[in-house]
Amino acid sequence: MNESQYFQTSYANARERYRRAAAAIQARVETHVIPGQGLEGEDLSTDVVRLGPATARRLLVLTSGTHGVEGFCGSAAQIALLHDRPLQALLDKLKVAILVIHAINPYGFSHLSRTNEDNVDLNRNSIDFSLPLPVNPAYDDLHALLVPPSWPPSDENAAAIADYISQRGEQAYQRALTIGQYQHTDGMFFGGHRSVWSSRLLQMLFEQHGAACDSIGWIDFHTGLGPYGHGEKICVGQVGDDELQRARGWWGADVTSPLDGTSVAANVAGPVLDTLRRTCTHADTTAIAIEYGTIPLVDMLHMLRADVWLRQHPQAKQEHVSAIHRAIREAFYCDDDVWRGMILGQARAAILEAVLGLSRELVGGASM
Repeated sequence: MNESQYFQTSYANARERYRRAAAAIQARVETHVIPGQGLEGEDLSTDVVRLGPATARRLLVLTSGTHGVEGFCGSAAQIALLHDRPLQALLDKLKVAILVIHAINPYGFSHLSRTNEDNVDLNRNSIDFSLPLPVNPAYDDLHALLVPPSWPPSDENAAAIADYISQRGEQAYQRALTIGQYQHTDGMFFGGHRSVWSSRLLQMLFEQHGAACDSIGWIDFHTGLGPYGHGEKICVGQVGDDELQRARGWWGADVTSPLDGTSVAANVAGPVLDTLRRTCTHADTTAIAIEYGTIPLVDMLHMLRADVWLRQHPQAKQEHVSAIHRAIREAFYCDDDVWRGMILGQARAAILEAVLGLSRELVGGASM
């Protein structure tokens, strides 16, 4: 198969190719259907395959589509893995299993949206909702500008955003938007008021597949931030010194973290990686997101503004909707063989490094 064929043009196509690849290696697909329909009227589900020894006590988790429209990248990496017989054979030898979770946010993947069916950003939803919700006054100040009444925004709106960036800088603008907010249900980077379906599913999968594991790794695939095609490996969330040290031992000294200021990402509230850390407290957990660069930061955030505008204007003309969807997809998936090759090469290396890293971890107090 040509490498470009791992990348599909829609959620429906990606799901079909993933399931076909699983069937070809006789892997059982565990399907979790979510209510509602996709952009093409298709059913929506998160599909799960487990590779490697059933009794493995070291587990690597791979997730795609946490931010829906970013799923084209992660899905391709997962489909490529299902075709990678040499890497699969290594799992039995090293006694490591891989849990391949395809489209954890199937609604967003299908509808070309960052958020889920409730406009919730899964990467801001992994918090303790019994505690007071985080506040983000910087976002509050920007909300009315970020979600304008018309799209494209007026010249006055564009000038106001540009003025904010000019006065405070891109980093302050990025932080105000991206750390998450819990007050504006119709806004950007909304973390929700309760744990949503996808977050609960992740917790259930970790409870099911991680209960007997001593060491669990996780790679969550993302696109949108950083230099074109470069995959930044980011350790984010409730990260202890031991986990960050393990991550850099597995994936290299270039693993970044917003906690020490080395990452292109802000230190967001409720990142999805914390779901594993909270659920599998009995295991050593080592979790990263890989963020592949696409377009410049402000342009990427502009398309997320368009995404939210569409949510608020379901009556928009179809040609306008289609144009916005096309632009959003292009902001998070680059239709370029060079970019695609960079994604698959770096993804395979990261998966292999994680498998080797897990194989060196202690099991039951001893190495195996």
